[in-house]
Amino acid sequence: MARPCLSRAKSPRSDSFSRELGVAFVDHWKAAHPDGTYTYRDLVADPVPPIDEARVRLSTQSSLNGVKDLAAMDEVAAAPELAEAWAATRPLIADLIAADVLVIGTPMYNFSVPGALKTWMDRVTLPWLPLAGKSAVILSARGGAYGPGTPREPFDFQEPFLRAYFSVLGLEDLEFVHTELTHAPVMPFLAQFRDIHETSRAAALDRVKVLAARVPAETPTA
Repeated sequence: MARPCLSRAKSPRSDSFSRELGVAFVDHWKAAHPDGTYTYRDLVADPVPPIDEARVRLSTQSSLNGVKDLAAMDEVAAAPELAEAWAATRPLIADLIAADVLVIGTPMYNFSVPGALKTWMDRVTLPWLPLAGKSAVILSARGGAYGPGTPREPFDFQEPFLRAYFSVLGLEDLEFVHTELTHAPVMPFLAQFRDIHETSRAAALDRVKVLAARVPAETPTA
């Protein structure tokens, strides 16, 4: 049974647009697959601890010992100086391995991703992390317009960064959905772009519905 692993770096705002897209995806997916299961993580309400020296040593030891899977990592991380770091890391990696589809809802912060999401990425990344064959849906909200042809297109380090990160881990099947100009409804100097924002928002919600319906109810778990 498919288990989209929902790892969402939420905006502090309870009514944020990235939350809206994430909720819409889950609602559409559950409606299409009422017997499906998923894992949900709120990286703001339940933050991941930042990496420390012990977590760095986990990566080093995994390479030195030729680790290829969780079981082998369990043996390496049994060393007392690594056990605590592995205890904070293992459940996050186990979620990823069990999932068929990774769904991330995230705002754009300072042209890239929020610290909560980056900390999660740093925590779960190990040389052997097997994400090949999985897919991901990235649901983002951006205060301005960063799409092709816009003046700020060169400032979009969010999508290229996430594409590069996941491709290195073998995950090439990524879909991005962006709600743009989310500042337009509240910032007076962006008032002339409110219609464009609403068009972008509606298109994003429509796209989310399509993508959610594509996630199968039953597939082999990677």
